[in-house]
Amino acid sequence: MTTTLLLEIFAGFFTAFIALWVLALNRPTASVTTTLESGTGPSASPSSIPANLRRGLQTYFLREGRLANTGLLILRLAIGAMMIHHGQDKLADPQAFATNYVVPLHLPFPLFFAHVAGYSEILGSWLLILGLLSPLGALALTGTMTVAAYHHILTSGLNIYVLELVVLYLGGSLALLLVGPGRYSFDAGIVDGLLADSSASATNASAASESSVPYGVVVEAS
Repeated sequence: MTTTLLLEIFAGFFTAFIALWVLALNRPTASVTTTLESGTGPSASPSSIPANLRRGLQTYFLREGRLANTGLLILRLAIGAMMIHHGQDKLADPQAFATNYVVPLHLPFPLFFAHVAGYSEILGSWLLILGLLSPLGALALTGTMTVAAYHHILTSGLNIYVLELVVLYLGGSLALLLVGPGRYSFDAGIVDGLLADSSASATNASAASESSVPYGVVVEAS
């Protein structure tokens, strides 16, 4: 897999998600209708997101602070850009990687796991760079770097000069997995839209229920 092909696929991913994002921004908003004549009140509307889940999504994806979000963006770009070529090297000669790194771990199907490691690093790097499904991307890189750290300890012991690069990648990927991608990501835009739609649906449903009038109530003068 050449660098040119990687850049073409990356451009394809980026263009596709930009198109999806534009479509999402122009989607029609949900409306809440009332049926007074039937006496049924407001029609069924999407249920609002529970408060605990809402707070968790806001904390993880919609972090406050420009400097903090800029730092997370820089970390995502740095780790993603540097990890791509590691995955490319693995896929350039998967048999050599399987022989030198997978076989000493006594894992079955070493060639299969060599391909898994290579694609995990490339796809995980793209997801971090785009900030799309970033927890999955961070998890993929954390998994491969954990296995790499175990391999280095198993074969070379606690050699700092062998472990330092792996530990840096592992620490950065794990930090992104735990902290989140920050606001400058596709994930943040998607979550922000979901929370806004949920709030609007809940507000419309509440307003419609308050404005509904019982049907068929007649007061006769005595």
